[in-house]
Amino acid sequence: MYLKLSFVFSFLEGREVSINPIIHQPDYYMLEKPIRLEDLQLENWPNIILWAAPIMFLLVFVEWVISIYQKRDTYDTKDFLAAAFIGFVNVGISASIKLATFGIAIFCYNLSPFQIPATWWSFVLCFVGIDFARYWAHRVSHEQRFWWATHITHHNSEKYNLSVSFRLGWTQHIKIIFFVPVMLMGFDPFVFFICHQIAVLYQFWIHTEYITKLHPVIEYFFTTPSHHRVHHASDRHYLDKNYGSTFIIWDRMFGTFMPEAERPTYGITKPVESYNPIYLNFHEWRDIVADLKQAQNLKEGFKILFGKPGDEVVKTRQIHEANQKEASSKNEKAPEIIMEK
Repeated sequence: MYLKLSFVFSFLEGREVSINPIIHQPDYYMLEKPIRLEDLQLENWPNIILWAAPIMFLLVFVEWVISIYQKRDTYDTKDFLAAAFIGFVNVGISASIKLATFGIAIFCYNLSPFQIPATWWSFVLCFVGIDFARYWAHRVSHEQRFWWATHITHHNSEKYNLSVSFRLGWTQHIKIIFFVPVMLMGFDPFVFFICHQIAVLYQFWIHTEYITKLHPVIEYFFTTPSHHRVHHASDRHYLDKNYGSTFIIWDRMFGTFMPEAERPTYGITKPVESYNPIYLNFHEWRDIVADLKQAQNLKEGFKILFGKPGDEVVKTRQIHEANQKEASSKNEKAPEIIMEK
């Protein structure tokens, strides 16, 4: 009733695999519902990101050396150390909430009226589903301040290099709710786990300036370094563009695509002047709390949380009140002037 690592390699090599004898399906593996956490034997599941980590750090080192040789201002030592620290802590957070994450996945799998077998086409469907969810999770993270606070850490660097892919906010894990619809489709938890890892790993290589533009067909369907550089720009005309994770086609479909023209200015519109990983992760949360304390009612509080980042709800209201007060004061003085005349 559980999936062993040997199944993975057998499946990938196209060989016949052993299955749960209760479910007589010779061509694919399917879990019998309801499943429990211990049924999955998670210790046997491959951690693709962990396997790839040494290669990722090697490529970061190579890119850094090349940038030094070419005298390009691609890396900043403090910025890199901050990114690396943020990344390592994120690994720890992911490990500590692993049971909760899989608990949600299992709950959704058992709840779903559907059951999709672990075949090659289910991996493809699941990956596309995850990427679609990632597009909307990413887009909402730029359009609503609450979610922006989970994502801003990834954008508050003014550099653009491979190490930026390590800068993932420590509170980003709550965005798992965006993937619940995919889990409820009935994909095998193992299939979901593998596809999610591949989707995350894909993000690494697009954080570089050393890859310009690729073949037009690739540029049309897939997210490339060129597309993602636009996304990381703080230039006004580049803002809120190219949310695609693996497939840029979503941006073309939903009107958020923009091709790269001039070299972007990286970072956020209000730069942070700190390399402190704690500050980089929580400065937006701190500002949200400060604004909520000044909110006059629930409606304003809701606007602060879920309005667009940069709306400055409290400041806008205070300016409006000051203008009204000034206008009222002028109106009161006007009759006095007329009487004097």
